[in-house]
Amino acid sequence: MKVTFYSRPNCPLCTDGLMMLKLVQEDVEFEIEMVNIEDDDEIHEKYMLMIPVVEKDGEIVQYGNLDYVTLLESLQ
Repeated sequence: MKVTFYSRPNCPLCTDGLMMLKLVQEDVEFEIEMVNIEDDDEIHEKYMLMIPVVEKDGEIVQYGNLDYVTLLESLQ
């Protein structure tokens, strides 16, 4: 399974969110695809106020302040 993590550099909430996603990755097997929203104008416009954003199969799993339980339940 592949999970997409949308973020951008110098974003403390993104750093915390990635750490949370990696904690979930210890319990559920998946690959994290990192996407810097600043590399694509369309993605930047779509997610700039939401990051970090976790997406699975084209659907947003969670965004903003990520929590372990929500991520775990969504990715199992």
